[in-house]
Amino acid sequence: MPMIDALWPEDALTPEAEARLVKELTDTLIEAEGYDPANPIVQRVTVFHLHRPAAIYIGGERTNTIRYRIIPSAPEGQYTDESRRALVRNVTEAVARAENRPFDEVAPRVWVFPTEIPDGTWGTRGAIWTLPDIHALLAGESDRGAGVERLARRRREKARIALEAALDAASADITSKA
Repeated sequence: MPMIDALWPEDALTPEAEARLVKELTDTLIEAEGYDPANPIVQRVTVFHLHRPAAIYIGGERTNTIRYRIIPSAPEGQYTDESRRALVRNVTEAVARAENRPFDEVAPRVWVFPTEIPDGTWGTRGAIWTLPDIHALLAGESDRGAGVERLARRRREKARIALEAALDAASADITSKA
């Protein structure tokens, strides 16, 4: 159940360009989670919240420079390092197309924060939905196992990162005492 929170000023884009961007970002997030954007079930449960900041400040000073903040949220396990990198690139490219400006000109003004919601804390429809539940809903009951595997893969990845950090800390501690 993809969800996007996006922030940009009211006058950042023409209404037509904004509508195209919202649709493109929606489809981009659906693809990043491994689903088919043509799937009507996935489209119906993908929510896009557009927030309009009253003002944007840089270094404490109000600016007229248009900035975009895009926060795609997905259940834990949906993203990989590769899909997060691609998502950030694809979102930035979509904003550049919406503004009809070169990527390098737009990229410094686009912030993308792919966020994973820990499994067991994604709540909707009055219930908690785990990644396997979401896979079963969006891709069919036969795909529940893919949700189990994605979640296990992500947790192995997090455990590896934590273990490497612990080993680095222990090694630094030993070196500093020598």
